[in-house]
Amino acid sequence: MDIAADPPDLDQPPNPAITEAVSAAEAVLRRRYGAKIQLAEPEDLGGSKLSTVVRVRVAATPFSLPRTLVVKRYNQPVPSEAFVREAVSYQLFTALTADERMCPELYAHDGAAGVIVIEDLGRAPTLADKLLGDDARAAERALLSWARSLGRLHATTAGREADFDALMRRLSSAKVKGDPLAVNGPAAIERLPQLIEDVLGVHTPAHVFERAERTRWLLATSRHRGFSPSDLCPDNNLITSRGVRFLDFEGGCVRNIMLDAAYLRVPFPSCWCAFALPAGMTEAMFAAWRAEVRMMWPDLADDSVVLPRMLDAQLFWVWASTFWFLPRPGEQDGPLDAHLPSPRRSVALAARWRHLCDEAARAGADNIAEHAQAVVDGLTKKFGPDLDLPMYPAFR
Repeated sequence: MDIAADPPDLDQPPNPAITEAVSAAEAVLRRRYGAKIQLAEPEDLGGSKLSTVVRVRVAATPFSLPRTLVVKRYNQPVPSEAFVREAVSYQLFTALTADERMCPELYAHDGAAGVIVIEDLGRAPTLADKLLGDDARAAERALLSWARSLGRLHATTAGREADFDALMRRLSSAKVKGDPLAVNGPAAIERLPQLIEDVLGVHTPAHVFERAERTRWLLATSRHRGFSPSDLCPDNNLITSRGVRFLDFEGGCVRNIMLDAAYLRVPFPSCWCAFALPAGMTEAMFAAWRAEVRMMWPDLADDSVVLPRMLDAQLFWVWASTFWFLPRPGEQDGPLDAHLPSPRRSVALAARWRHLCDEAARAGADNIAEHAQAVVDGLTKKFGPDLDLPMYPAFR
């Protein structure tokens, strides 16, 4: 959800989706507060295929409300899974103190209307804006702040899984539960060996596949559990004067925090904005995250505890993202996202397998390292030879 858009074009005719979103938001706010609240001057903030997102001015209200709000209306006027996860996530954080809240405050929501009304955080830049900009120092500060904030997000929500589950049951009658990654993640790992053999001619030894299969433990119960937005892509994180604020909770859940921590090490395995970082940057980000979570989980200060888990999470993400992004036979090796500044799929995947090879070798997992190098060689033979992932523009 982008809330840093340009002003609306006043010459354009009213967009029906925006008009409907504003009307639905007024109705939801009226039910929530018991009086008419008038919204005006809607500004399209982009949204997605699933939803319409607008910034609105609070034109008339008998209550003390902010000058502007953000309205998100889902295109399906029923409580879809994405709506339920997002509404419950905002409910969880709105119940916390302002210092603990790492996202916009929730003002109103309605499942039947598919509407969420939240705090407007203004026109702050996203992490993607910083990475795609031209200021290396600002990008570095933003990455470290994001990593620390992610750690605080995890530590703050530790032990709140029962609260999250109760809110989920209240809104969805138990139809929505668990980690959305628990379905498509294992399926990707199960099918990847055949895919890379078909596309790259690379065989996956049985013991390597068994090791990858064992990473499913990350999706099961663990003592290292906290809230996850699921979609941690750089464009879903605002760099505000009060610190990083997380947006877009359509996949919000409570899960093993190692899956999120691996986003720092891969990095950003499911995102379009996935370029290279300067040497030492991922290690610095991981250290910043770790400094926050070890106050809640002291055992994560122990390398013998955290590093094997991190390698498993890295292995999980590399395998899963390869299945999602590897060009199929007859498919063009295009960018990760055709409409946004993204590297080619083969280039991004080659970088991930190289990094996995290095980390596995460092951990003494020679079979994983050898297989990772074979995949890199297969990618180079198929799509190369120039598979060097460029850095984010801010670091070039």
